[in-house]
Amino acid sequence: MDVDAARRLFGGLPVVSVATLDPDGSPHVVPLWFVWLEDALYVSTRRGSRTWRNVRADPRVALTVDVGRAWTEIAGVTIRGLAERLRAEDPAMRRPMSAWHEKYRSLLAGEGFARFAEQVRDLGFLRVPPAVLASWDHARG
Repeated sequence: MDVDAARRLFGGLPVVSVATLDPDGSPHVVPLWFVWLEDALYVSTRRGSRTWRNVRADPRVALTVDVGRAWTEIAGVTIRGLAERLRAEDPAMRRPMSAWHEKYRSLLAGEGFARFAEQVRDLGFLRVPPAVLASWDHARG
């Protein structure tokens, strides 16, 4: 599967699993919100979080987006690349932020956005251009 097909199939899903390396070399994996634009995946995380700190020390990341429960439904993609840390207010984040707000607008409805803004004061993003992509689709065999 090529990157454009993967983006079309999996970019609308709500969560990506992000794997970074802890200082001792062990994996750290967390589910995070993301948008997948033509140039890269943009993954939201708190600045200062363990994920943010891990990327500062070692920018290598692996991202997995998948769907399905039964064996015959499971499909997904894993992306590996180098993450760049960006602040939400960075001028380069205008388009990704707009796409992110549009994607998660319904999940932040009502008092959701106020609660999110209160709990996530230092929003940052990891920009990950896909360097290596692997996919699977058990429905197709």
